[in-house]
Amino acid sequence: MQRRRLLAASAAACALPSARLVRAESGFDVQPWPANKAAPKELISIETGERWDLAQWRGVAVLLNFWASWCEPCRQEMPSMQRLAASRAAEMKVLTVNFKDVPIAMERFMAQTGLQLPVLRDSDGAIARQWGVRVFPSTVLVDAEGVVRSTVRGAIDWTGPAAQQLIRPLLRRVPAGVA
Repeated sequence: MQRRRLLAASAAACALPSARLVRAESGFDVQPWPANKAAPKELISIETGERWDLAQWRGVAVLLNFWASWCEPCRQEMPSMQRLAASRAAEMKVLTVNFKDVPIAMERFMAQTGLQLPVLRDSDGAIARQWGVRVFPSTVLVDAEGVVRSTVRGAIDWTGPAAQQLIRPLLRRVPAGVA
């Protein structure tokens, strides 16, 4: 009797893909931001001294994308991220952080992908460490209230339906009856 149940369970597991398997096949997964982890309030480039304070974008959603020039999935997703930023400019800010590239590699990547989004150079990896980024590309999703919601690890088509499901909850909510 136990053997039959085990065989039936194995057959069912093979017949239906698990959610984890589907995510792995899609090239990305979504990790909720840990409830007990405070999000950094600002990003500072050690090399240039440039500083981004997340509070300055309160009222719009923020996507914080971490990429590197050697990362082929980063190269593949960047055009859709650029299109997303252009199409949702009024309600969303898309920022990018370059991970440890020398300036010439970073500039070459930007030229090849047509990247025109703001880029903060993370020459020593400190910004990525602050945000817990270990997979490239990774995109941290911050809602319009400034609350970090999750991190998308891996490449995604930012103009596709899967990304739209992730983005919709981040946007500013308009009260009912207000147009």
